[in-house]
Amino acid sequence: MTRDEVLALLNDDPFAQQLLTSRLPARLAYIALDGTPRAIPIAFHFSGQAFVLATPDIAPKVAALQANPAVALTIDTDTQPPLALLVRGMATISFVDGVVPEYLEANRRMLPEEAWAGFEEQVTFLYDRMARIEITPTWAKMLDFQTRAPETVMKLAAAKGPMPAA
Repeated sequence: MTRDEVLALLNDDPFAQQLLTSRLPARLAYIALDGTPRAIPIAFHFSGQAFVLATPDIAPKVAALQANPAVALTIDTDTQPPLALLVRGMATISFVDGVVPEYLEANRRMLPEEAWAGFEEQVTFLYDRMARIEITPTWAKMLDFQTRAPETVMKLAAAKGPMPAA
């Protein structure tokens, strides 16, 4: 998948856009320094070119991502049929004094308006410095389980013929 194809899917697919602008967190998967996998929910901002996440500058994931920047993200629903945006990419870390601006943007989207002022006050008080994690997507796939499902499921369905009515 080319970079242009990845960005076209992320920026032009209506289901991807629905997930990218939702209140849902992403789930970030990475390899910790001890070699074991981690998957965590995390607020995200998508710029149209990259995903931006933020964390305390002393968080263990910072050193892990510096050592091994390969990551995966998913943003998905718990509805039926589910929607799932799957992304793979490479993370780069930079450090920001105060709060990462995209962290505020991501959380503004996720929080009810009445909770925003208190949240912003708390995080600006708490964080003197944050790590800004920028994930450049290298692969993406959108699953809507209507027209796009995992390839294995599509192969099974094709071999079985028409599905019985629900």
